[in-house]
Amino acid sequence: MAHPRLTGVLLVGGASTRFGSPKALARFRGETLAERGWRLLGEACEERLAVGKRADGLELPFPLIEDGTETRAALAGIVAGLRAAPTELAVVLPVDMPLVTAALLRELADACEDAAGPRGTPLPAAFRRRALPVLERRLATGELALYAALDELETTHVDIAPDRLVNVNTIDELRSLG
Repeated sequence: MAHPRLTGVLLVGGASTRFGSPKALARFRGETLAERGWRLLGEACEERLAVGKRADGLELPFPLIEDGTETRAALAGIVAGLRAAPTELAVVLPVDMPLVTAALLRELADACEDAAGPRGTPLPAAFRRRALPVLERRLATGELALYAALDELETTHVDIAPDRLVNVNTIDELRSLG
């Protein structure tokens, strides 16, 4: 069941250099990673949006919000997503994490003070709009490490099974997930 008053933000703007082609268009279990992430956010959230770079020319089955920066970092997409979100609370899902579940995203949202994320990795995560000043400042000054941004915020760390948090950086890693 979709969480009321929650926006899902799908990050599709990664460079995919190790992957060799856009991760968002890679197929996994009968759908692209972008389609999978979009579907998952629809299961978890009342609202959803995708953030990336229009210049990448990705043909996606949903609208893309331009992140408005040349920077290739999750922080750029998070800032753009929070600015565009119609709700005070948002969960952020990178397109390259195909084993995340809707329940996991809702758990992050429920735990969120300024931010919430799993122990050991900064994404996926939940953010409240009030986290924007810190995130915007870090983006503007080139301090792009999301771990450090989370340290500045009132962040709740959630224990999540590591097998749910796999992110794929190569085609072989994606294939190994079956």
